[in-house]
Amino acid sequence: MTVSLKTVTLDSKHRELGAKMVPFAGYDMPVRYSSDLDEHHTVRRAVGMFDVSHMGEFRLRGPQALDLIQRVTSNDASKLADGKAQYSCLPNNDGGIVDDLLVYKLADEDYLLVVNASNIEKDWNWIKQHNTQGVEMEDISDRTSLLAVQGPKAQAALQALTDVDLSTIPYYSFVQGAFAGAPDVIISATGYTGAGGFELYIPNESAAMVWDKIMLAGQPYGIKPIGLGARDTLRLEMGYCLYGNDIDDTTSPLEAGLGWITKFAKEFTNSDSLKKQKEAGVSKKLVGFVMDGTGIPRGHYELVDADGQKIGDVTSGTQSPSLSKGIGMGYVKTELAAPGTQIFVQIRGKNLPATISKLPLTKGTEE
Repeated sequence: MTVSLKTVTLDSKHRELGAKMVPFAGYDMPVRYSSDLDEHHTVRRAVGMFDVSHMGEFRLRGPQALDLIQRVTSNDASKLADGKAQYSCLPNNDGGIVDDLLVYKLADEDYLLVVNASNIEKDWNWIKQHNTQGVEMEDISDRTSLLAVQGPKAQAALQALTDVDLSTIPYYSFVQGAFAGAPDVIISATGYTGAGGFELYIPNESAAMVWDKIMLAGQPYGIKPIGLGARDTLRLEMGYCLYGNDIDDTTSPLEAGLGWITKFAKEFTNSDSLKKQKEAGVSKKLVGFVMDGTGIPRGHYELVDADGQKIGDVTSGTQSPSLSKGIGMGYVKTELAAPGTQIFVQIRGKNLPATISKLPLTKGTEE
């Protein structure tokens, strides 16, 4: 049985630009326009634009909206002021993670949750199941486009398109305003690349106009369209988790190094068990590593110690364009998780050496 893929609003635009389209999270998405290497360096050195409209957006409104968010997410959303965003996760009842997400406070009693494309239905049902106090929930995913303009020159490339002073938007903050002729755009200083820039939440009917105006305004700064291939190498260099690879229903936020978004000053789904896990200490940890020599690690490759004993698995791996070396992330036993520890990756029957490194594995921009 063939499953029909959903398309983003700008699908024809990507095809006109010669993008290679691939199935991703139920959508037909552009994986690259030129080469992953060129697109990666474009974002690290200048500015690139991703269409990530496959992501899901839920609006939660009403007097009990914050209470619902507090109960289903691990971070403390009561700390959010208007115009602030927060990285968080939805813990499940078994110690794992339903999804990771962003929580935006639009106003009192009005929040936007941004979830992963592959988990839209799953997350919606999970939150709805916990909505026992009549919070108004609205899934606006299918009418919202999301463009991520990333790189050290992103601010300069976008400033002419809005009266909002982009330099005054701190990291993980946002404003709502007119942008490139479109009303009510959320201009958010967030991203998944570590290279700086903005994410723009746009009504579908304005998406093509905004895309064209950004490409035109960005020309002097070397802007290029960027696909999901480079998005993956960019996020992996920064050590950002990808749901389904590095975190999932079986991985604890504490094991994944997400203790900083797991706040025990409040009660949330499975918080008692996670608190006990924190007190007892975790038996495995998600780490980043860099290959000492040649070899490109890939997901599911085994990690072993010097004696060839298995100590974990690679969850994400690639050739880093910035370092020109193989890099990866994976879970290892806690006693072997310290930066500087040598481990080995099993690649084509050989145990190739790698060194556990602090995250991020590279700086977010290239000189």
